[in-house]
Amino acid sequence: MRRPRMGLQSRFFAAILLLLALLVLVMVLVWQRQQSTQHEVSEVTRVAMHGLLSEQLRVDGEAEVRQLADGLANPLYFFDLDAIGALARAALRESDVDYVLVYDPQGRILHDGSGDIAAYGQPMGDALAKEVIAARGPHTRMQGQVLDVSSPIMVADQRLGGVRIGYSLVGMAAAEEQAMQGLRGRIDEVGRRNLAWLLLLCAALGVVGLAAAVLVQRLLVQPIKQLGDAAREIEAGNFSLPVPQTNREDELGDLVRTFGRMRESVAKHDRDIRRVAYSDALTGLSNRLAFRESLDQRLRSLQGAGRQLALVFADLDDFKRVNDTLGHEAGDEVLLQIAGRIDRAVKAIAGADAMVARFGGDEFVILLQAGDDEPDGDVRTMVTELAKGLVADLGEPLILHGRQVFLGSSVGVALFPDDASSASLLMKNGDIAMYQAKVAGKNCYRFYSRTMDQAVERRMRMEHDLRGAWGRGELSLAYQPIFRTQDRVLVGAEALLRWNHPEDGAISPAVFIEVAEQSGLIEAIGPEVMRAACQEASRWHKPAGAGEPPFVSVNVSPRQLRSTDLVQQIGSALQESALSPERLHVELTETAVISDEANATALLGRLRETGVRVWLDDFGTGYSSLSHLRRVQVDGLKIDRSFITDLLRDPDDLSLTSAIIAMAHSMGIVVVAEGVEKQGQYELLRERDCDLVQGYWLGHPLSAAEFVKLLG
Repeated sequence: MRRPRMGLQSRFFAAILLLLALLVLVMVLVWQRQQSTQHEVSEVTRVAMHGLLSEQLRVDGEAEVRQLADGLANPLYFFDLDAIGALARAALRESDVDYVLVYDPQGRILHDGSGDIAAYGQPMGDALAKEVIAARGPHTRMQGQVLDVSSPIMVADQRLGGVRIGYSLVGMAAAEEQAMQGLRGRIDEVGRRNLAWLLLLCAALGVVGLAAAVLVQRLLVQPIKQLGDAAREIEAGNFSLPVPQTNREDELGDLVRTFGRMRESVAKHDRDIRRVAYSDALTGLSNRLAFRESLDQRLRSLQGAGRQLALVFADLDDFKRVNDTLGHEAGDEVLLQIAGRIDRAVKAIAGADAMVARFGGDEFVILLQAGDDEPDGDVRTMVTELAKGLVADLGEPLILHGRQVFLGSSVGVALFPDDASSASLLMKNGDIAMYQAKVAGKNCYRFYSRTMDQAVERRMRMEHDLRGAWGRGELSLAYQPIFRTQDRVLVGAEALLRWNHPEDGAISPAVFIEVAEQSGLIEAIGPEVMRAACQEASRWHKPAGAGEPPFVSVNVSPRQLRSTDLVQQIGSALQESALSPERLHVELTETAVISDEANATALLGRLRETGVRVWLDDFGTGYSSLSHLRRVQVDGLKIDRSFITDLLRDPDDLSLTSAIIAMAHSMGIVVVAEGVEKQGQYELLRERDCDLVQGYWLGHPLSAAEFVKLLG
């Protein structure tokens, strides 16, 4: 049979505590109110008493001054200084009189009650003098601790002068303070009696409250405190602290048992959440969050210890090609194989304490430090060995769906504390080193150095200067002539963007175009280039033998290709310049086209419907095939200069170039060879029926004015 619950008893003690607290609060409020009332009574009494005494002093002073003024009328009229002095000295001898001044109509002192009248004839120079002289009747003002009372001395309507008496308030203040002390004493006596009763009542309530508190502490507070301690441990992630056990059958007993079950459930969910939150779903490696927490923890332990730690960034080269050509499932398989290789390469480093994480995409990060039994100087040696191993292992071919896939890796290394003293700066410098490895040609490793920061700063400065460069007139267009191969007749030109920096001079397009593309500035510059090229081409006249006016070809970047406004921008440029759409050729790199083939196909179809010609630039350097050309219809393709350069020496390049020309012609596609720098190259291309050629042997890029002259 179950024991009866004790819930009512618990609630009873809680009610007692609440009642005691309320009683104590009421007593405190009563005491505070009493003290406040006593203070208010005292203050009101003091103010009233001060007002009464001040008013009485004013009334008495004005009466005395009027009486003295009446008595001084005849002596002053007859200018009897002895009589005036007698009256002044008599008034000065009275209590609380600080000074007596008898003055003429101009405010000059005639007598001050002294024997030698040292101030005789001197004007009154105090702050109240002007008011006193100008007053036509009794004048009373407070000046510091003195009440100044004055009255003019009149004989009939004639003013003979005046008299001033200064009454000191010190005596009045002393009398006021004496009276207030007596009043405060009586008020304090009443307050002490009330306080004694309040203290006695509080003591009785305290005894009752203490007894109730002991019971509540034992039956309620202590178990709840144990639950609170357990809850704080759970909050801190410690699920090993046992929950208090109890046999109580009341509500508190149910709470303790429910808390225990909740602790077990939270611990299970915490394990699941940590596994999801701190690990990469694809590879099972640590993710960015787990890596950053581990890095912060390790750096805190190494601060001031003089030990090193290495941070390694490894990024796959051209991984996007796998997703674009083989699909994302194949890309996931590649990442799994790469993660396994990285893990094996790390474990091959003897004596290393390492952590491997995937930050997302194809970016892997490794944290490396020497084990507790290893000398700390081996960290640089270890990370050098690891970087070499990663470049070699990740450069080995991958077997994917029965075929080999070749990928490289760019590896960047930053050391703590040599390269950075904080986690954020260490990761930033490691990323900079990895970027420099890519700039160096990929499939290599680089250690961070201070000079890398300078390269990043130069790029940021270039990006800053590039903003608004078109509006400032620093950017301009040059035109490289394009000739018909069979008769070397000028038929068009490629618009090339040039930047003449006001301080650095001419900057290579290979440098600033990449910055514009990566920063997104190309989206603002591209439409301006298109508009300017169309406007200048609209003024070109037909050269001799060409049969039609020359066309202009304009490069469109991959970022512009992804923009939904490209067709509208081109249409606006054609409309503003009145250029025929057939005379505008838009050049796109094949890599940009196949990276988003579905969108590119629809976009190029809309462009061709307007009459604009579409050319595929740098053909042969990407990963396109005949199937891509069938799906993404273009009007022409440009054979990359890398094939034309060795055309005279390398039979393979000649064979490949011939095959591209034949393949394109079979599909009705115009072929342009770029980079023609020798006559022999031109002759070979003409023999193989290449349609158009361009290059330095045929003509260097020209300004707009120079190109117009070339047209004749």
